[in-house]
Amino acid sequence: MHTQNNILALHSTVAKHSTLAIDIDIAKTVGFDALEIYSGKLEAYLLAGHSELELKTLLSKTHVTGIGYLRDIERQGAERDDLLKEAERLFQLANLAGAKGVQVLTGPINVQAVIDFKMHGTSAHYSGLLGHDEAEQLALTASNLALLADLAKQYDVLLYLEALSWTPLNTLAHQLQLIDRTERNNVKMVIDYWHCFTSGVKPEDIARMDRDVIYGVHVCDSLPFAGGIPNEEILRDIPTGSGVLNLAEWTAAVKATGYDGWWSCELFCKKQQQQNSYEVAKDLKALLVSLVGR
Repeated sequence: MHTQNNILALHSTVAKHSTLAIDIDIAKTVGFDALEIYSGKLEAYLLAGHSELELKTLLSKTHVTGIGYLRDIERQGAERDDLLKEAERLFQLANLAGAKGVQVLTGPINVQAVIDFKMHGTSAHYSGLLGHDEAEQLALTASNLALLADLAKQYDVLLYLEALSWTPLNTLAHQLQLIDRTERNNVKMVIDYWHCFTSGVKPEDIARMDRDVIYGVHVCDSLPFAGGIPNEEILRDIPTGSGVLNLAEWTAAVKATGYDGWWSCELFCKKQQQQNSYEVAKDLKALLVSLVGR
């Protein structure tokens, strides 16, 4: 049982191109308290021929805050069957990794679908509930979320929701409404500074939140955003702390709620992902310590 406050978690994206074993070593060497793991690294370890027992042993001394991610949670019809299959696999992996949470994302995850839809009213890519009215989007997404929460419960994991800022249900109000509508106690959310910023959420909106709905925090940065449809690949390609976000202000807003859970350093800077991951992680940890006040 981990009762420590303000846990600092190394996110898999910091060393995007490394293996799970290296991620664990970076976290240990640099002094992170925990790991937030991209599920692809868990699958790669197993696909290479390692057993589930070996995976459990590898992670036995590592606190895993969560694994990500289940995409496009609003999927309908045959695509919903795929969603449930993918969900079950992620819950199994979370269970093996000793993770208490699985990250779930609103869709469509592919920003091109949103761009196409805005321009032409249609897209060759998966488009989710684009074109539906908001009431329908909320109802169908919440219904799926409740179903996923019930499935997650069987594996003793909770869901932490992240609304992608280019998707229809992208605001804090949307997310709180979705969580409220599911009426399940194992659905919470992650505060991601970049998604908040690019969907128009302000630090003061965060400060007014009930801390019990927050499962984790993604400390990240952004290049200037002038409005329109935010493109993550472009806008997040910046070292954390070098962008336009006032990280201290965002962090203070989260802390104003009384939240003292885990903080993770998600990273999308391509240059840094090609650098020495130990050094990058060391700098990110120092930044998190200065912000969170450990």
